[in-house]
Parts: sequence; C-alpha cells; structure tokens
Amino acid sequence: MILAVASGKGGTGKTSIAVSLAQVASERGGRRVRFLDCDVEAPNAAIFLDPRFGTSTDVGVLVPVIDEGRCNACGRCAEVCAYNAITLIGKKVLLFEDLCHGCGSCTRNCPEEAMREELSVLGTVKEGEAGDIDFAQGTLHIGHAMATPVIRALKERALAGRNGEDLVILDAPPGTACPVVETMRHADYVLLVTEPTPFGLHDLVQAVEVARDALGLPVGVVINRDGDGDHGVDDYCHDEEIPILMRIPLDRKVAEAYSEGRTLVQAFPEYRSLFRDLLERIAGGGAK
Repeated sequence: MILAVASGKGGTGKTSIAVSLAQVASERGGRRVRFLDCDVEAPNAAIFLDPRFGTSTDVGVLVPVIDEGRCNACGRCAEVCAYNAITLIGKKVLLFEDLCHGCGSCTRNCPEEAMREELSVLGTVKEGEAGDIDFAQGTLHIGHAMATPVIRALKERALAGRNGEDLVILDAPPGTACPVVETMRHADYVLLVTEPTPFGLHDLVQAVEVARDALGLPVGVVINRDGDGDHGVDDYCHDEEIPILMRIPLDRKVAEAYSEGRTLVQAFPEYRSLFRDLLERIAGGGAK
C-alpha cells in the first residue's frame, strides 16, 4: 500500500503524523515499511527518524546542449518547446535552462542533429535505514525552482523492486501545487492533516479538490490541535462524507516533544494504539 500524508498548508503536524505512522507500522512486522520524505525543499523527517544514509545520488533533468557548428538557426527547437525554454534571436539560439523540463522534444526534432542532452543536476536522493524502516529523502539544491523532477526520481529509485505487500509512506510537501500532485500520483490513499481553524479549513478544501476530485484518490482526515478553533472542519467533512480518522488534542506537551525532535509515539506510548487503529482504518478504506 502506498499512503501519502499531505496537508493543504504548512505547520499542521503532517510530518509528525507520518513518522509516527512509520514507527508503529515497523513494529508490527510481516512487511517492510518504506518512508519517503518528498518535501524536497525542506526535508526534515530525518530529524525524527535519524536514518543512517548509505547512498547519495545526483538527480535532475536532461537539458539540450547546442552544437553551434552544426546549428543553422532554423528555429525548429523553439517551435516545439512547450515551455518556452528556447528562443531564436536573429541567428542565435538561446536556452533558458531554468525553464527546461527535459522533455527532449527539441533534441528529437532538430533536423541538423545539432543538439545533445546533458544532465542538469537539480538535487540529490539519499537512501538509508532508520531501524526497521527503509528511509529515503530528496533534496532540491538551493537556487533551483523545479521540485517535481527530484520527487519523481526519489519515488522511482526508492520504490524500485518494491514488494506489493510493503507499506510505503510518502511525506508530501505542504500546499496543493505540482510537487504535491507528483507525490500523490499512484498513491492508494491520501491522509490529510489539518487543524480546526478557518485557515485549516480553507486549505483542506483545496487539498481535497486535488486528491479526491482531480486524482480520484480516497481521502481521510486527521485533525491536529483539536479543541481549539471552530467546527468548520467537522461540518465540512460531514457534508462531504470524508472520514475523520484521528484527533490529536491541543496539548503543550505535544509541542514540547516536537521541538525536541521526538515523535508522538516516542513521547507518549499511549498513542501507539491510536496509530495502530489509524493504520487499520486506512487499510480498510478509511471507514468511519
């Protein structure tokens, strides 16, 4: 099963929920647990799980390199580029590498074969182990804007040869943009972490529109900091028939544990049974 843990906004406790799920799942035995930190612009799950990394691989996109000796400035490459990464000014072909998505259309369509592709490194994928958990994270290099290719490479490498019985937990970036869509793609279930505030509700609605309405994935909700705010999230989930699978109360001790880099199940052993129940409900399709 591939489980994506996501949130419409940052700061909801998404990563705290994801790592606690991974720890509880790894204690049950019988199947391997894989944890992928897909928040490549700010990966921090390793702070909680303290993995031992074994490999680090550069990843990126293949971008065109122009052979000016063969190029006749016909402009065909600029015509086929869907991302406006290539333009023709006079007899000069200009490439804007930051706009290139590595689709290869320009290289394949060049009539003079005046282009070749080289890897433009956008980030790294690191793989290792955190106890009984297979751990992997992607990191987008500073100065680059495209997180999606790094997330795609992270998933391809970390999931290669995966046993269908494995539990894969994807810690998604916050928000609802392309990196989140790439993380959710091919997931079996999306667990959305929110808080009972107007801001939490606003961003939860957008996250549901992406996961359930656009991608057709089943969704369930965890309400963090329950007991504060209003009843807007409860009312919305009731109206939309979205199951609320877990509630974590607003508690200063939870915030203190988080600030110390401890997971919920490490700091509060009584949460183990709650997370085991959460896993079972997700495996059952998120039944109420």
